[in-house]
Amino acid sequence: MGDQIRVILNHYNISSPYPTEWPAEKDDSGASDTDVPVKSHATSHLRRSKSRYSVLERSGSDRRSLVPGSEKTRDGVENLVQKDEADPLGGTDSVVRALRQMGLPVEDDQRLRNRFLLSSTTFNPSLFLSQVHSETPTIALMQGLEYLSRSIDQKSASLKVLVESNFERFVRAKSTIDDVYTEMRNQGAEPELERPRSHSRHASRNSTHFRSPSGQGLPTPGRGSLKPLPSDKKKHALTKESEYGVQGIKEPLIEVAVKAEELWGPALGGRDREDSLKLVLNSIEQYQGILKVGTEISDSIKRKDYETLVKGYTRARKYTDDARAVADNAMVNSVQLTEPQVHQIVMTGRMWLDVEEQLDNFKREVWRNLTSVQANLAMSTDRSHQEDHVALISVLLELGVEDNPIWVWLLSRYDYLKNKINSTFERSRVEIEVLRRRIANTDRPTLFASAIHLKSPARFSLEDKIKHLDTGPILELWELIIQAMSNLLSLQGGVLGEVIDFWDKAQSFIDGKAQRTLPTGFDGSSRKHHRLSTDGVRDLQSGAVELVEILREHIFSFFADPPIEDVSLLFSPIPSDSPNTPRSATLSPFSKQDHRFQYDLLSPPPPSPKRGEAWEEFAFWPPYANSLSGVHYLGKLLALLGTAASEMAAIRPVASGGGTSEKLKMLLGAARERSARAICAAWNTDAELCKVLEDWTRGPERRDITRMPAHFAAFEGFILSGTQKILYIPEAAVTKKGSADVITPPPNKLLQMVRSQFVTSLYKTLSGMVENAERPVNLTQNPWATEQDSLANPKAGRATIDANRDAIDASNRASLRIALSKRNSKLTRQQNLRMLLTLSNLRALRASIVPTLITQFETDFSVKLTEESKTIHDVLSQIDARLFASYTRPLADSLSTLIHAGIASPTWIPNTARPTSVRPYVYDALLLLVYVHTEVSTTAEPLTNAILSHLLEQLSTVLLDAFRKRSKYSLSALMQATLDVEFVAQTLNQYTSEAASKTQSQIYVELDKGTDNSARLRLQSELPEMRATLKRLREGTRSEFACFKRVKVAGGETLRVG
Repeated sequence: MGDQIRVILNHYNISSPYPTEWPAEKDDSGASDTDVPVKSHATSHLRRSKSRYSVLERSGSDRRSLVPGSEKTRDGVENLVQKDEADPLGGTDSVVRALRQMGLPVEDDQRLRNRFLLSSTTFNPSLFLSQVHSETPTIALMQGLEYLSRSIDQKSASLKVLVESNFERFVRAKSTIDDVYTEMRNQGAEPELERPRSHSRHASRNSTHFRSPSGQGLPTPGRGSLKPLPSDKKKHALTKESEYGVQGIKEPLIEVAVKAEELWGPALGGRDREDSLKLVLNSIEQYQGILKVGTEISDSIKRKDYETLVKGYTRARKYTDDARAVADNAMVNSVQLTEPQVHQIVMTGRMWLDVEEQLDNFKREVWRNLTSVQANLAMSTDRSHQEDHVALISVLLELGVEDNPIWVWLLSRYDYLKNKINSTFERSRVEIEVLRRRIANTDRPTLFASAIHLKSPARFSLEDKIKHLDTGPILELWELIIQAMSNLLSLQGGVLGEVIDFWDKAQSFIDGKAQRTLPTGFDGSSRKHHRLSTDGVRDLQSGAVELVEILREHIFSFFADPPIEDVSLLFSPIPSDSPNTPRSATLSPFSKQDHRFQYDLLSPPPPSPKRGEAWEEFAFWPPYANSLSGVHYLGKLLALLGTAASEMAAIRPVASGGGTSEKLKMLLGAARERSARAICAAWNTDAELCKVLEDWTRGPERRDITRMPAHFAAFEGFILSGTQKILYIPEAAVTKKGSADVITPPPNKLLQMVRSQFVTSLYKTLSGMVENAERPVNLTQNPWATEQDSLANPKAGRATIDANRDAIDASNRASLRIALSKRNSKLTRQQNLRMLLTLSNLRALRASIVPTLITQFETDFSVKLTEESKTIHDVLSQIDARLFASYTRPLADSLSTLIHAGIASPTWIPNTARPTSVRPYVYDALLLLVYVHTEVSTTAEPLTNAILSHLLEQLSTVLLDAFRKRSKYSLSALMQATLDVEFVAQTLNQYTSEAASKTQSQIYVELDKGTDNSARLRLQSELPEMRATLKRLREGTRSEFACFKRVKVAGGETLRVG
């Protein structure tokens, strides 16, 4: 059933046994096959016989296919390939169906289908077996082979039977032809004696066809014998006298021949040309591989398919060697070349000339690409682009060249890197200087802006901290410096990475490792290029050292030299790409002109003004940059430099000696020393500005201090950490094995400089804190950033202290109410609050922050600050005592005024024999202390005990001095003094210190000196009553002086009410 369906499909040339519509191609084929102009019956009858030249009017497209199932292409040309056929190995009845089940688009792709059909000239046996019989076992394949052999034998037997069955017909036809020929030859001739006839086959074999020899052309009039024959029969007899039967029609034939020559000469000449073309075509078909080589090589060159190009070149060389062998063999054996051999040699020679010309042009292009591949190698991160030079070297070695492509590439790579180092550094240095000048010609950052930047280590996260370390233009310049140095020193995308890669590849070629994958060329002709000479190896080593030296000199110049004066390179045009000049100047980051560096030639950027600033001598330091941004970016820069120096020292020619390693150590030492100097200068400037860290905002965790200690700790800690990274370069990569250690510990001189600056920064910060506490406040403006820059005005602080002293001058004030109102004024209150908060901040610094910073310094730099720690502690104590005295001295003076005035008053001595209350001056002094207690406890609570204890000591001393001014005390006066002293002592009992107790004891001694013995005795008897009176007085003033009492809490501990 399957065979019948296949026969039907092949016969009707359809793809499905159940079509749903009429195929469109059938319309075209029917028209081309059957649409013949209709002729009348008469015309067809008259012209039934065709001319012998009608074959010239027939085209191959008019022939109908005799093979069932053959198909016609879209161009209307039929072929003998069927749409489908059975498996020649007997596996399946439809090859197309089997392929369709495998997922191959054989119905849509005619070329692919023909490769699987046995009737096609493009049939591919290996492809057929790999696809159709991919899973067929070996036994089945052997059976298929037997099936194919039987099919071939059956077709051969059919042809043999056909010949045998028609042999007798052929013999009879031959006999008839011989008889007719004999009769025509003997027509009109004299009868001859009959002689026995031989077999017709022999007669046919010995018969002669009377045709004119070739090359004589057509007969002309007058040529040959024109003797008349005796009769008409002889005239047409096939004899020599009658010119073999053509004498009668000779003249008409000559005329017709002339006309035919005129009319059909060109057509008949075409037949000769056809024969010649057939001969050429046969030669082309025989040697089509030779003719295709040139085209294949040309296509491979256009596609940059080097693998196919090498294969084509190898075939061309093989064809050339074969032709040369044929010619040499003929010459050696002294034999004549046959016509096919001549054709082979001629075609091979023409092919080789064409191939040589193409390869010469291609080699020139490859040489040009090999020397310019450096730019593509630098700009691309694609692995395939980075290996372009290997492909170019390989193709040159395959094609065979005189010069060594490996050596040429290494030299061009060296020249490229040398030019790129110089151009990249010079361009970067000019761009850095241009931005430096732009910043230097602007105003210094304001105190408000400086405060924001100095607070950034404590206020922002790690990512945001970097953005706020300094102003935008300064950070932009820092980023440009880092980018410029990365372009030179980075291992990923930098020039140093290319230098190291260059040496790695050179070392690979020197060791012969890279050549293992390179071809040796045709017959090993390029093997000589696989080995570098001794001089070449020495030159490569010197070149690598020279590249490292150039890099080192440029970086050393950048750190050690002052800023450049000449920026004319900014106006120089970027060099264009040329075969002789590497494209280093046009590479990133200079491929496009940055708008920041576009200046008019007539108005170049002005030079930096000379103001005596420390940064003016450093080309790598942005003007007005603070120490925060400096330590951050210089730390990154030194880490980059340290890693680069270690990598350069690890290069074998550098590590082997020559002094380059020592120079790299000097480079790191110089860069580190210059960076440390710049950092210390900026650190010193910022320490003077640390006073702007104070914004009088209470801390989030401790309300008794401001945010200034935390800001200062974060600032100093950031500086110390960054400076440690600059001096020790811990982030530099680990030195490779076998290379010199170029990162050495910092010298003691450098450590001493940083040590001194650290201590100086603490001193200047503490001085600024005192200045902030003592300066006047302008309430209409920011209290720590005024237009008059009052933070740096020490006279204002002294004027405020003098005014404050006058505020409670008893000689100008008549009562405590007036003194308190003056003290409670806005200016005085603000100053008192600043002093209290500053005192609290100083104690926080002395207790935790400064010791932590000292410990950090000792840990980071491995240096003990024993003497400095004592000095700093002494300075903190002195400043604390100074501010403490500034706050308490006016209060002590007020107490002294009140007490002296009260005791010296005529009304101080009681009118009664037994006093019943303390004098008003005692209440006034205690009320003043209540005010102080409230002010201190609400501002800086930990200072309450110290301040009130100190004031109690001062109050006791004043009482002692006041009582000493009276020479005698009566009993009532003695009782009043005792009552006043005891009331104060018991009310302020919680703040009594040893000094206060001692002073109070001295008061009683002085009172005892001013009385007589009788008064002393009477006083003893009055003591119980005085205790009762004292108790009553304390009970009456419990609410007024409750802030001085302690309250008990759970656990037995006591707390002051205040």
